[in-house]
Amino acid sequence: MKVIIPLAGKGTRLRPHTHLTPKPMLRIAGKPVIDYVMDDLAKLGGVEEVIYITGHLKEKVEAYTRAKYPWKSVFIEQKEQKGTADAIGLARPYVDQPVMIIFVDTIFDADFSVIKTSTDDGIIWAKEVEDYQRFGVIVSDAEGHMTRIVEKPKDPISKNANIGLQYIRNWKLMFEGIDHVMKQAPNKGEYYLTDAFQYMVEKGAKLKVEQVEGWYDAGKIDTLLETNRIMLEKRQMARRPAQLPRDVKIVEPVYIEDGVTIARSTIGPNVSISAGTLIEDSAVRDTIVGGKSRIARSDLRDSLIGDEVVLEGFTGNATVGDHSELRTG
Repeated sequence: MKVIIPLAGKGTRLRPHTHLTPKPMLRIAGKPVIDYVMDDLAKLGGVEEVIYITGHLKEKVEAYTRAKYPWKSVFIEQKEQKGTADAIGLARPYVDQPVMIIFVDTIFDADFSVIKTSTDDGIIWAKEVEDYQRFGVIVSDAEGHMTRIVEKPKDPISKNANIGLQYIRNWKLMFEGIDHVMKQAPNKGEYYLTDAFQYMVEKGAKLKVEQVEGWYDAGKIDTLLETNRIMLEKRQMARRPAQLPRDVKIVEPVYIEDGVTIARSTIGPNVSISAGTLIEDSAVRDTIVGGKSRIARSDLRDSLIGDEVVLEGFTGNATVGDHSELRTG
């Protein structure tokens, strides 16, 4: 099996943090988002090659993935953002067997083992949601095979949201579908992979719809912070230094790396702090703090703080990018 990972996007909804850090490399509970998915992939086994579709900050993506993951890698730049069908189509020269397609701006609780026993043309994982109007939803038949995908439906024809995780056994038909899509007029300037899946179904392909237990968004600041909370609780990512000063109060769960200095402060719940950071005379909750930052005399909540940030005398929620200073009072 080969794996295609599209990560060319600029992460505009996570700015200013994505000006310097690729979206999949932002940290949640002390771990880059992409690592959660790749760890699950490693447990599955059978991966021959990973094809990364890069763009924004491509050099950082390539350096990180080459150093971190054991698989043979190919890097292809999507020079123009023309949509997901175009991105996956770029991988065609390297695909000669079934493929898994993973969009890594979310974290999943998915059972990948079904791949080993599946005889269908592909598998599309989905999550049942109540706010179905926000998503592309998958309509399936009585046997659980996809019949169509509808973007942001007004009526509740389905509540199974397409989450960006697919296994395609019939890879030749998928690329045929992408060719078909690319010959049509773009939809708001983009070509969608879901339209290629619709083409496959119309040609008789069987795409099984499988449910995931959990689907956690990391594509916006508010949902990234919520996912940080869930990872601390559900995946037991919480940790704290063995010894802390008596004037420090910890409200679990938290993730505090070694090398963090805290004095006269209350930390937590749902806080992640990277190494080299100093926090003093402050209260911090529901927040992610990068490395080598300094927070002093602040009451901070629902915030995303980058690396090497200075924050003094601040109260409330803040989004502060790397190498920034915010001093009030």
